[in-house]
Amino acid sequence: MVRQGGNHTLWQNPRSGKVAPVPRRREVKEGTVRAICRQLEIERS
Repeated sequence: MVRQGGNHTLWQNPRSGKVAPVPRRREVKEGTVRAICRQLEIERS
């Protein structure tokens, strides 16, 4: 975790240095999850 904003938390991939905002809510849409994984260059598990 890099930092927290109003409605999102910024996460960083330590290997690539890529950063992506992740919404802080109970449910996140599947398309949003895929986009976050793509931005962070990680595989969805």
